[in-house]
This record gives sequence, structure tokens and C-alpha cells, in this order.
Amino acid sequence: MATLICGSLAYDNIMTFEGRFREHILPEQVHILNVSFLVPTMRREFGGCAGNIAYSLHLLGGDARIMATLGGVDAQPYIDRLDQLGLSKAHVKVLPDTWSAQAMITTDLENNQITAFHPGAMMQSHLNRADHADGITLGIVAPDGFDGMVQHAEQFAAAGVPFIFDPGQGLPLFDGESLRHAIELATYVAVNDYEASLVSHRTGWSIEEIAGRVEALIVTRGEQGSRIYHKEGVEEIPAVTAQRVLDPTGCGDAFRGGLLYGIENRLGWATTGRLASLMGALKIEHQGPQNYAPTRAQIGERFRQAFGYDLP
Repeated sequence: MATLICGSLAYDNIMTFEGRFREHILPEQVHILNVSFLVPTMRREFGGCAGNIAYSLHLLGGDARIMATLGGVDAQPYIDRLDQLGLSKAHVKVLPDTWSAQAMITTDLENNQITAFHPGAMMQSHLNRADHADGITLGIVAPDGFDGMVQHAEQFAAAGVPFIFDPGQGLPLFDGESLRHAIELATYVAVNDYEASLVSHRTGWSIEEIAGRVEALIVTRGEQGSRIYHKEGVEEIPAVTAQRVLDPTGCGDAFRGGLLYGIENRLGWATTGRLASLMGALKIEHQGPQNYAPTRAQIGERFRQAFGYDLP
């Protein structure tokens, strides 16, 4: 079984401002804003939804195949990273004379963030075709270039490959018509609670109506866990208490890695949701979206501790 993960590969440049934005941004002068922040610490992380989801699924032992675009100007570090992890790069297209997608994130002492995002090669994600990948039994359309997201959904559906539609940060690109189209093509939909409300508003469909059009609608709810609407009813999934809370970046992607593994292995929605919840908790205990590295045995032990039974 192989899962094709369509989405972004990106570099996250994370900087810390040792002050408070509110002390330097005057509301009455915001129309002529011109500020500069000294950021003495900076780190660069490997990120992007496809990379983060594949990392999580790979930790669990799943066969994760990334479909994404990188810019030729700065692709090599990420290519080396995939080789180091043992993740296939067969469907990673490198575009010459282009930068890879990257976020410039500055955080102040109150955990407020100012982010600039350059999409770069991500905007050409439609140059990859989901139906050209062999041996795929499950897919996900994660945040990416708009044309790529739409076309990959259509290609999965035409090929008869079940897939999750996960609009995430790409949601602002979708209007009601394009959202309805993607949902009608999808097998599953995964969103957080805010995104669920936005999707409902834009489509004109209630949460129950959206759920009725797919095999399952998965709605994450932060500290309140998650809720899975499926054909047999609604599964309430408890949150897993993290040992420490360091960085939420990439938690939703880690959750989706667990989700894909559970669907792949037919674990049932109760166990699939709980595994996804655990993967999100394991991620939040570490800085950066791809720096947690439990073994499969350690994941199984944490699962048993959290839920009182063994992970199949």
C-alpha cells in the first residue's frame, strides 16, 4: 500500500524578536507603518504540508510518496533531507531558476507572529499529475498551489483512488463553487473547527450535509480533541495530553499522517482518530514540524498509555 501526498515542500525560517510587537506598532499610525525588528535568533526548518505529513506517516511505517515542486535555486538541502529519511522523491519535481516555497516567521515574547510567505515553485504544482504515480491506493490533497489542488483532486477521482481533501491554508483560494466541486470528488475531508465553519459558509452546506457527501468528515478541535462524522455516526476523539507544549507548527500535518495510516490499515475510526491525536501530541512536544522522532515501539507504548489498549 502506498499513499500519494500532494502538497507543498517549504522551508520555514523562524526568528524570535525579544520584545513585544504592540510596543512598536502604534494603532493610530498603522496607515504609515514602517518598522524593523532585530531578531538575534533564527533557525531554518524543513516544512511544507506534504513534507510534514509524509514524515509523520513514515514514522508509523507507512509508504509515503510525496508529490510536490521545489525550486532549483535552493532544492538540494530538501532533496538531501528526503534521502536521509528514506522518503521517495520520485514525484518531487525541481523547477530551474525558481525558489522553493518558504515562510519567514517572526515571533515576539507574547507568541504573536508576523509571517511572510513566498510560494515560489509551489505555484507550479499542477505540473505534477497524480494519475501518473503507480501503485497508489490512497491519496491526500493538502495545501498547495490552487491549480494543483483542483487538478490533483480531479485526477485522484478519475483514477478511482480514494483521497482526503485537506484545504487548510489554501482555503482562501477557494470560492463556494470550487469547494463544492472538490468535496464532491473527495472520499474524506479534513479541516479544523474554524475551517469547517468557513467551508460551511462558503458552500452553503451544513456540517451534516458536507459529511453526507463523503465517507468521513474529520474536524480537529485543538485541546477539545476531534470529531469524525462517518456513515455509522459521529466519533468523539479525545485529545492526548502532551508531556510539554513547545511548538504547534505542523501538528495538524502530524495528525493527518496518523489519519492516513489508520485509513490505509483499516483500523476503524475510533482507533484511527486516536492515533492521529497522538501524532499531533508527539509533534507539539518538539520545536519544528519534523524534529520529533519516536520509534514505532515508542508510539505504540504512548498509545497504550493514553487509551488503555494496544495499537494494532
